[in-house]
Amino acid sequence: MSYGDDRIRTTFNPSGIPEVHYFKDKAAEVIDKLEGMRGDRDTNEYSPEKQRLISLAQTGYEQACMWAVKAATTGE
Repeated sequence: MSYGDDRIRTTFNPSGIPEVHYFKDKAAEVIDKLEGMRGDRDTNEYSPEKQRLISLAQTGYEQACMWAVKAATTGE
């Protein structure tokens, strides 16, 4: 299980709704891509500002996924 899978809880979909699976997989994929951008603390590419921006972006995707799942599971 990847970091994104764990954060989004991709395996939790008790209703089995395909849209829920889709949104969760996509959000986890982006979160993992962002995590890969963090870099090593010993390189010039590492900066506190970059780390903050990555964390904010990951949180935004996590929130967007939550709202998308809520929309997919809410009846009309």
